[in-house]
Amino acid sequence: MAGTTHLLSFLKVAAFGLLLGLMGNIASVYDEVRELEENVGLGLLFQLRGATKAPDDALVVAIDRESSERLKLPNNPDRWPRSLHARLIEALNRAGARVIVFDLYFAESRSPEEDVTLANAIKKAGNVVLAEQLRSKEVTSAVDATVDNAGHKIVEALKPIEPFSQSAFATAPFVLPRMPVRVSQYWTFQTDAGDTPTFPVLALQLYTLQAYPDIRALLEKANPKHAALLPRDASPAIESTGASKFTRNLRQVFRRDSDLGDALAHVAVGSGGDHRLVSAMVHLYTGANRQYLNFYGPPRSVTTLPYYQALQLGNDGANGAPMDLRGKAVFIGLSENLLAERQDSFHTVFSTTTGIFISGVEIAATAFLNLLTSTSVKPLRPSYQIATLLLWGMIVGLICRLAPPFSAAVAVILCSTAYVFAASYQFRANAIWFPIVVPLFFQAPVGYVGALSWNFFEINRERKRITRALGFYVPEEVVTRAARDMIDIRRYGQTVYGTCLFADVAGYTPVSESMTPRDLSELMHNYLEAAFEQIHKQGGLVVELKGDSILAIWKGSLGESVFRQKACEAALDMAEAVRRFNQSTDAALKLPTRISLHAGPIFLGNIGAGTHYEYGVTGDTVTTAARLDGLNKYLGSNILVSDEVMRDLDKFLTRPVGVFLLKGKSQPIVAHELICRAADCADWQEKACEIFAEARQLFERRLWDEAAEKFMQSDQLFNGDGVSRFFRQLCAQYRSSPPPENWNGTIAMAEK
Repeated sequence: MAGTTHLLSFLKVAAFGLLLGLMGNIASVYDEVRELEENVGLGLLFQLRGATKAPDDALVVAIDRESSERLKLPNNPDRWPRSLHARLIEALNRAGARVIVFDLYFAESRSPEEDVTLANAIKKAGNVVLAEQLRSKEVTSAVDATVDNAGHKIVEALKPIEPFSQSAFATAPFVLPRMPVRVSQYWTFQTDAGDTPTFPVLALQLYTLQAYPDIRALLEKANPKHAALLPRDASPAIESTGASKFTRNLRQVFRRDSDLGDALAHVAVGSGGDHRLVSAMVHLYTGANRQYLNFYGPPRSVTTLPYYQALQLGNDGANGAPMDLRGKAVFIGLSENLLAERQDSFHTVFSTTTGIFISGVEIAATAFLNLLTSTSVKPLRPSYQIATLLLWGMIVGLICRLAPPFSAAVAVILCSTAYVFAASYQFRANAIWFPIVVPLFFQAPVGYVGALSWNFFEINRERKRITRALGFYVPEEVVTRAARDMIDIRRYGQTVYGTCLFADVAGYTPVSESMTPRDLSELMHNYLEAAFEQIHKQGGLVVELKGDSILAIWKGSLGESVFRQKACEAALDMAEAVRRFNQSTDAALKLPTRISLHAGPIFLGNIGAGTHYEYGVTGDTVTTAARLDGLNKYLGSNILVSDEVMRDLDKFLTRPVGVFLLKGKSQPIVAHELICRAADCADWQEKACEIFAEARQLFERRLWDEAAEKFMQSDQLFNGDGVSRFFRQLCAQYRSSPPPENWNGTIAMAEK
């Protein structure tokens, strides 16, 4: 029955936790909640991580107010002479730039001479990517980066004028949505423009072009059939089809087989080549059309060089140490500490409260670096997120249903703190985005409030049950009070210092099996009457009777010895009364009794739960007294008392029988055998106790043979002594298997 009750309680708790987990998963699919996760949850993870150093593989050449003033040019970059951009391209190439990206629109012709100069510079460089302008009726944002076709109604892409488009390595769009709160995503491939790769992607394609042979060679090993779809040499293919189509074709090969990326990674182990570039492209080809930006910090966290300084790169007469751009990607565009009203400014998680936003070109450079280092923010996979929210719901449900309200609140707060710490660590180390809003701001409070309501309902129902049960046993006014304030009846009682006497019958089971229930009841009535008389005579209170066991107590203060003395008197008188009782019964019906005493703090009052309470005692003191009674069985003794009971008592003859670590206890206890009153002891008893004490000294000194000899003498003097025989057997055991060197004489009992 108890097992069924526990199982039912467990199922209720599990059901509550499962319900909480399901509610969290249901809530997470709503757009409003997902937007909160992006704006609040993801923002919190960025704030906890803080700013971090951006990789050195890219930098921004800033078209800013300072450059306008130094070059004596208009503040509007659209009016800058294009020959100046041509000079910049030449300077960047002299400095070793691998890729040059212009986040500027060249959609209209200007001076023919200027246009020709810039076109020639672009063609000569061979590594320039230009931005395309997208015209759209509506630009909205979906927060799920795994859904490729949500929103962003793009109408058309406006390429740069023909001389620039034909001269550039590639042209591509890069439009960022103006979110109600902040920008946190970017497109790798613009879905509504025919899966057109954006210019961070084409910049990466150009940057990693040297790794194309490695990618194709690895693909040959992983899947020759797919490798046959790719050209052997990238350059002719790009010249004939264009960089944009070449990149789309590569991506289509990888998207035909979802396992191709893993297979490629497997064969890459131990092979040559630049694994970082290969890994970057594989992640790009197999990734979603939209990815989350992993910002490095506030504006200008990516290395930024003013435009006017960049013009001096590669000149021998340039001021300061030359900047090494070898192998780097350079993004050129409007970049300064921009205010919100500027056209090319965006609110991000690191935007300041004073309105300072980040520029679009720095976001493009950030996207490029994320792709290159494969560190874009990665939301949990749907299956992992479902499992996380289910598990978190189970944890919160378990805590809130089983713990008291205050403890539950503290535990949930601590668990939430640990969850945030773990999520922050995963975000910082692996850019993995665990949900924050749903578990912390939905599941945790809903679980706590729901558990409170559920517990209140169950307590109220339990109170009604107890009221009905008490009505059978106590007066109506007591039932009324209990119904009004259950806390009184549950906590009625007091903690006192007391001496516990525990006694039970040795061999009770064979006796009970040989008698009818009525005859056994009569026998036990006579036995208990003899035992209770001695307890009551010494002022003790019988508080528990179960079968053949008796539990009695004497209340007193810690400093009073009179109550401990009365308990010892009662134990001796009870042993004598039981001896007389056994003499008056048949040999088959004798009830030899073991008695144990221990003193300490106990709780005396109502004990129970639900609809059943009993007046009794609880506490470690009671448990220890019962364990001492079990020790009687192994030692063959009749009355064992603890050191706490015998403290300052000198009216009894006792012998210390040893230090024992009782079953289930963490602290050892010193046990004494209570033999008789000091006034009644015989000389032979004192002599026997002295020899036993000598034997124990030899035993603790590990002199097993000498100790065994002394224990034999003690056994003979006592005319049969179970305690001495116990230690003789222990000596024989330790002779063949000694205790460890640090043994202090304590004897651990493996059974009760």
